Formats: sequence, C-alpha cells, structure tokens
Amino acid sequence: MFDPRRIASLARAEAARFAAEHEASAAQATRLGAHWLQGVPMHWMRDWGTPFPLVLREARGARVTDADGRDYIDFCLGDTGAMFGHSPPAVAQALALQSARGLTAMLPDERTAEVGEGLARLFGLPFWQLTQTATDANRAALRWARALTGRPKTLVFRGCYHGTVDDVMLRAGSVGAPFDARATAVAVEFDDLAGVEAALEAGDVAALLYEPVMTNTGMVLPQPGLHAELRALTRRFDALLIVDETHTLSSGPGGYTRAHALEPDVLVCGKALAGGVPCAVYGFTADVEARMRGVLAARHEAHGHTGMGTTLAANPLALAALAAALTTLHTTATYAPMLAGAERLDGALRALLARRRLDWHVVRVGARLELGYGEPARNGTQAAAAMRPELEHALHLYLLNRGVLLTPFHNMMLVSPVTTAADIDRLVATLDACLGELA
Repeated sequence: MFDPRRIASLARAEAARFAAEHEASAAQATRLGAHWLQGVPMHWMRDWGTPFPLVLREARGARVTDADGRDYIDFCLGDTGAMFGHSPPAVAQALALQSARGLTAMLPDERTAEVGEGLARLFGLPFWQLTQTATDANRAALRWARALTGRPKTLVFRGCYHGTVDDVMLRAGSVGAPFDARATAVAVEFDDLAGVEAALEAGDVAALLYEPVMTNTGMVLPQPGLHAELRALTRRFDALLIVDETHTLSSGPGGYTRAHALEPDVLVCGKALAGGVPCAVYGFTADVEARMRGVLAARHEAHGHTGMGTTLAANPLALAALAAALTTLHTTATYAPMLAGAERLDGALRALLARRRLDWHVVRVGARLELGYGEPARNGTQAAAAMRPELEHALHLYLLNRGVLLTPFHNMMLVSPVTTAADIDRLVATLDACLGELA
C-alpha cells in the first residue's frame, strides 16, 4: 500500500515538527511528568502519538485550542463525549445556573420526572436508572441480568469493548485483572449466528451485551438480518438482550435502536448523552422492571445494599445537563446538520480514495465515519487484522500538525452540529496532501 520506510520517515518528520511548534505544551510536559503517571491524568491521553502531550487550553463548538494558542478543527470530539460540540450553549447555561443551587445531595432533583419522561420518549423504554459513566451502566446492567436469570455468564462479540467492566474484558493486556474473564464471559464473532446460538444453548448465559455496530476494533457493520436473529435467539433461550448505544448514538435521535427499530430488554448509553457532562443511563422494559422489583422484595434489604451505584450518580448537576440535552440536542433539528455533514464527508472521502486508487473503504453510522483498509470487515477479528497502526500514527500526526484532529486510534471521525462544510473540506484536502507525500 505505502512503503513502510516512507511512513516511518514521515512520522519522524512530523514528530520533530510538533516538538518545534509546541513550546508551551513541552514546558507543561515537564511539570506533568513530576506528578502524573506517564505525564497525564488518564493513560489514553498519550495515545495521540505526539512526542509529549498536547495540552488543552479550551474547547468550544468544533474547535479546540492548545496551550500554545494553536487552533484545531476537532473531528475526535472527546471520542464521542462531545459529539454535539464542546460546551453546547444550553447545557453550559444549565450547568452555570445549577452550580449555585447545589452539586450533589443524594436526593432526586425536581427535574428527575421530566428527564425520565424524556428518556422514555427518546429511546422507547419506560424505566431508567442513572450512573456517571457507560462503564457503570454496563456493569449494573450485567449484575441485574445475573440476578434476574440466575445465570453467571455474559455473551459478547470478539473485539468488543464496553468500558472497564472486568466481567467482559476478554482482550489481552488488561492490567491487574481480578480474575480471568473467560470464567464470566463467552465471545463469538459478530457474524457468527451459529456461535451465538451454541453459546446461548449452553444455558448459562444471562445476557448478550453488544453494540449494534462494532466501533472499538474499527467500525464493523452488522450483516443483514443480524439484529432480528439476535432478538429471536435471546428470547428463545431466555437471555436478556442489552444494547450498548454509547457510540452508536451518532445514528440519530434515540440512537441505532430508534433508527432501526431494535427491541432491547436493556439499553445503555453514556458519553454524549448529557452533552459531554459525566452522565450515563440504563433503561429497561416493564417486564424487566417487574422482575427487578421481585428480586429486591425477595432480598428483604434496603435498596442501598444492591452493590450497584455510586454516591455521585444522579447528582443535580448531571440532571441539569441531561434535561437541557434532551430538549435541545437529542432532536431532529440538531441531527440534521450532523447527518448532512457526515454525508458530505462520506462522499468526499470515497472520491478521494477512488482518485488515489486506494483499496480502502469508508464505514458510516450516522454522524460517525471511519476509514478502513481493504474490504470492509465482517467481524472484530478481521477488523483487528486489517489495522495499520504505523500508518495511522503518521496520518494522525500529519493532520494534527496542520490543525485537524482525528480520534487517536483507528481513523474515526465525528461530525458535530457546528462542524462546517469548510471544516470537512479542509480535513479531506489535508488528508489528500498527506497521502500524496506518502506516495
């Protein structure tokens, strides 16, 4: 595809350029290294491939500004957390007003009923619980699945990632894992319905937890009819179907579930849900809620002893942000420019690949797109095998040095409601220039 020596040479040149142009970030890096592991508060902040961390000054709309005053068009958008743009005005205003009225109180905020009604309308499930992250929501959903079914295991798709939930972390390299996840999870390929049936037939699977489109090992679209078959199989074997919409919320209001009329027993969503404020939810059907109440009644214990939830979950600040987001962000008016922009980017990328005669492909899920190599993958194993990390590193660093940010892993791009046509055109033109240098 491209000469590996040329890729390495470009990466070295771009790393040197970054170091020369980011004096303030370099100075910050020295101070960061004195007190933070790997010089950052979260390890994945080192995944950008820069010689030292790019330090943020501020983020607004579809732009970020670094400590050196350099501006970037942001197609990463906090790895989906800021999918609607950084600091959406309605959410920012709600936070400012609530900050003087109490941050956390362990009591239901007066907007809680309104938020519950909004979630039910948006996603089509009647009952909800709040957490701080999608990881927490997935963890709680799996605990409930085991409690409701009396079964110990979760079925997932190979290459999945549902946050740092130990129960399903089957990927190699999990630091300090408390147990071997193969004791609590079973993995099959995304396109292997026979494997799904065999796993469920064993009778020890409490739930199938899955993203309707795989997004954490590259983006892998489902094969036709997959969702209907998964729903039928889980019902046949009395396992819960848990849909993780954390990334596929990009599909439109209500996520992939609404766009494609899925019928989950439980739905999980976080990241962009409250406009970028730490907040996540899991919703469930009336039947599941009734079974939950039965479990709690049988325990004869106060609800606070379920082993689920954190003190800061459902705090008034998060409720304020979520209420504002439900009324102003999760709407067709907000998604319209996102989807139109994504369509423009999709077409421009395909035209670029054709002009460059590259055997690559574009995958799109609503406002979310990704460039892949070769034929589109059918499952996580194929997607992982097609990765080109050295090439991605060079591409991303080249773009970053010219004011365009992609997500630091894979080639994922998000279009926000405030991303402009000029932003999209600049991304494509800069990528074209990079490919020209590599060629």
